[in-house]
Amino acid sequence: MKTTPILNSTAIIIITLFCFSCRQIEPNVPCIDLRKTYHEKEILLTDIADVTYLHLHANDEDYLYRGYISTLTTHTVVIADYWSGNILFFNKDGTPKSRFNRKGNGPGEYRSLSIVYYEEDADDVYVSSFLGTRILVYSSEGKFKREISLPQGTRVDALISFDDTSFFFYDGNMEIMRSGRGDKELLASDLISPFYLISKKDGTVLDYVELPVKPIFLGINYEGEPLSDIITRQMKCTEGVLLCNPENDTVFLYGKDRVLTPILHKIPFADATDPMTYLNCFVDLGDFQFIEIYTVRQGDIYPGIFPAKYYIRNKKSGEIFQQKLLLPDYKGKEFIISPTQSGMYRSGNDFIFELDLFELKQAYSENRLNGKLKELVAELKEEDNNVYAVASFK
Repeated sequence: MKTTPILNSTAIIIITLFCFSCRQIEPNVPCIDLRKTYHEKEILLTDIADVTYLHLHANDEDYLYRGYISTLTTHTVVIADYWSGNILFFNKDGTPKSRFNRKGNGPGEYRSLSIVYYEEDADDVYVSSFLGTRILVYSSEGKFKREISLPQGTRVDALISFDDTSFFFYDGNMEIMRSGRGDKELLASDLISPFYLISKKDGTVLDYVELPVKPIFLGINYEGEPLSDIITRQMKCTEGVLLCNPENDTVFLYGKDRVLTPILHKIPFADATDPMTYLNCFVDLGDFQFIEIYTVRQGDIYPGIFPAKYYIRNKKSGEIFQQKLLLPDYKGKEFIISPTQSGMYRSGNDFIFELDLFELKQAYSENRLNGKLKELVAELKEEDNNVYAVASFK
């Protein structure tokens, strides 16, 4: 059984909005009602965001990578290369800045890269390994600074910078415990989703949040293993952190004032649908919520990510419609904003789309590119790094 730290009662928030025998929808909280038909609506990304293109130059092979943008700051782009263990730094104009690799089993080294987050003002690079129980801190030149121990018995699933002094994270060990029993023999003490607010300096627990979890089996992959751990349970937003509770069909906002508030429901409830549908959080950008809904038929085995539908909710008007996002500079290409779409990343109030260079070259040859994107692709070599489209929401 998972051991949790002993905390002052004022630091513990227990959600009692739901019980496991019955659930009620808060009357003033917006809903996405999947019994309704939401029509597809075509939107140009350039109508709702300022779009720029970013290419990270590889002056030599040291700055070629297979990875993703882990952090986008005012002046710096940080790449985490999972395969090699390299962490690379580029200026915002795409020129290489620095790089380091501290992969290993010794003191001040990481076994693998799972989470990489950079704070430019302090020149702190926070690194966590897969299944890691600690966070290592380096400079952008690779100098080891300190180690942050996580609360006993926890594993950081995703690290969110809550403010200048603290991180927010979901305890990924809870998913391992559920998966180890196939989600079918859950103990009463397991029926929670635990979140921690910890100090960036030394890992001291500043707050603790529990969301009740209805024991729903969310499906299996082709190897017969539960896929409950693919759920996006937390997302950064400008007001704080979004906490997703798909078993109870609700997304909460944990605000800067450390108050927890339900802000979106899904109906019908997940366990009342066949095939089962559940809410996999949303991305909050500008005036819009980009919602992801998974569909799971009990007994089916899935080769990877579950089938999903993607919706947009206009926060001002309340209108909900299916996503169809287009970019005028890239004809024939549709884009999706969601918490889990591969190759698409979120930083601050930006959403970053990774554009495969091979596909771009093919589109260029077919005259499907326009404007600055066309000019950029024309200059690139086949072996260059991919291109990013950065959508900065208004």
